[in-house]
Amino acid sequence: MKLRPIEKDAFGRMGPGTITAQGFLGNDSRAPEEIIAEDEMEFARLGLDFEAVADELENLKIEGEKGLGEPLTVGKLLIQTGDARGMLPCPYGDGLHHKNAVSVRLADQPAESCVEGEDMLVFSDLSIHLLRVHHFCQGRGSPFRLEPALMARLVKER
Repeated sequence: MKLRPIEKDAFGRMGPGTITAQGFLGNDSRAPEEIIAEDEMEFARLGLDFEAVADELENLKIEGEKGLGEPLTVGKLLIQTGDARGMLPCPYGDGLHHKNAVSVRLADQPAESCVEGEDMLVFSDLSIHLLRVHHFCQGRGSPFRLEPALMARLVKER
């Protein structure tokens, strides 16, 4: 796969310490273009649409903000939002996004038994943008990895 210059530049900014301390790739040994291709195949297998899932994450964020930082039950989900000062640039160079974090898990599951990325989804405004525009769910082990199977499960429970 031949990368366009914008992709080469973006992928170069995804490592730790460039935009965020932990970066966007986690402990994933795959190249970013492979991560995207495999997640696109997984989305297709699960019958998910990138735009629709991004819309749903946006809706969950908006619902969670009503809790003013405290956990809030929405349907079968428990949502909590947090804000930080500042903005984060997209690695692709196409915008700045508010620094925030939204966590979503099943409401009947005790927090202490949740494993981030397996039982609890954590995302941000930048995560939603990366999903919607670039189909980038981030690498495995990234704190903001949008695991397709987990998103499918949580979106179904809403």
